[in-house]
Amino acid sequence: MFTGIVEELGEIVATEQLADAARLTIRGKLVTSDAGHGDSIAVNGVCLTVVDVIDGDSFTVDVMAETLNRSSIGGLTPGAKVNLERAAALNSRLGGHLVQGHVDGTGTVLARTPSENWEVVRISLPDAIAKYVVEKGSITVDGISLTVSGLGVSDTPAADGNRDWFEVSLIPTTLSMTNLGTAAPGTLVNLEVDVIAKYVERLQQRG
Repeated sequence: MFTGIVEELGEIVATEQLADAARLTIRGKLVTSDAGHGDSIAVNGVCLTVVDVIDGDSFTVDVMAETLNRSSIGGLTPGAKVNLERAAALNSRLGGHLVQGHVDGTGTVLARTPSENWEVVRISLPDAIAKYVVEKGSITVDGISLTVSGLGVSDTPAADGNRDWFEVSLIPTTLSMTNLGTAAPGTLVNLEVDVIAKYVERLQQRG
């Protein structure tokens, strides 16, 4: 379990194809400082298990086919910046919201609108998860806990085929400490909706 508060902006050091899986080596001195084999670290919002720690500042993870197909992880290349967060401790504050690290789908950055003190980013929203997203509710974008500031439907689909979209407003801290600060239109991002909404729907379906 995570909180969606990014601890460190890491970097992909190397990628390796393993049959239908992949192995990534990621540099992140802070999250690696107390990491060991079997620990969980969220990489762009994807919960991954540490396979090995290298030189005290990098770690390796294996990514299975399901994760590669559902997230943007498979498209990462050496030099790419990634949001990193260690699993939440029970004695720490929950600064964001409950994040599982289980990506529900991907969206595409559609537009960025800067202002003096923040920046509004519009992201496409897959139809399959659009029903779980509400204005002023929480959503996880590449591992970042954010508040939905706007929702809408376009007359024509975006390049990824999605008509629905949502907007988030990013403060300077988020812009400087996460990879959303440099995510240009066309960038693919991982999305995780609030798990509570999915549980409520399931309970209603089962009566």
